Amino acid sequence: MRIGTLLATLLLGISGLSVSAGTTCDGSNTWTNCSITNTGSQIDIGGAGTRPGGPGGGSGGGGQQGGGEQGGGAEEDAGPRYDEDGNLLAPGCRTVLCRDGYSVGVIPEVTLADLASFRPAAPTLASEPAGIGIVGMPTNLVSAASAQSIPGELFGYDVVVRFTPSAFRFSYGDGASRSAPSGGASWAALGQPQFTPTATSHPYTSRGDYLASVTVAYRASVSFDGGRWRDVEGVVEVTTGGHAVRIVEARTALVDRTCLENPAGPGC
Repeated sequence: MRIGTLLATLLLGISGLSVSAGTTCDGSNTWTNCSITNTGSQIDIGGAGTRPGGPGGGSGGGGQQGGGEQGGGAEEDAGPRYDEDGNLLAPGCRTVLCRDGYSVGVIPEVTLADLASFRPAAPTLASEPAGIGIVGMPTNLVSAASAQSIPGELFGYDVVVRFTPSAFRFSYGDGASRSAPSGGASWAALGQPQFTPTATSHPYTSRGDYLASVTVAYRASVSFDGGRWRDVEGVVEVTTGGHAVRIVEARTALVDRTCLENPAGPGC
């Protein structure tokens, strides 16, 4: 694209100063078609410039002739325009911001359905006394689940999905259930005696065999390419079931020997 024409007229005001007519535009690598003329009373220097990547420039304008009117300048170029890297701009564009073929990627909102291939690990579940309880007395169930970060790919981007446990729901196998903000703790960790109530314990009313379970609700958040964490609406639930608990009755009896001494004795 032609960006202008260099025109300079040097009037010789000092006698004896002269410039050879063969002088060239050496040292300038942005101007072409350079010309210098010396009439003895004035020097005309002309040339044309081009922007890198654009089409060739036009010729320079004329100098002053004996103090007359100034020569014509460069005309506005109505042809194609190019950016600083030589890329063709769309019609009417003067900057790279309106160049054709540019697009901005926007990551859509993530839903739980999008995270179907990302699954947090199931929680653990234990009871105390281990696998056994007494009718009418608290049986303590304890679960554990931790925050987990799972890397993968989503929508064509690298992503890390973080699952954080937010709630626990215990089902005791006899129709009763209880929700808690945590998985509970053992009697020893709580500093409590055995068979005392806890936030996750349950007193069974009848003897028998029961299958207890726990469901953990995880909240999810995602980070694309190491960016900020974005929360995902809703929760992901993971269940651990099939924990067997045997509930027995406790009876008091006076015996003369222990069960080790008499395995067939009452309650042995």
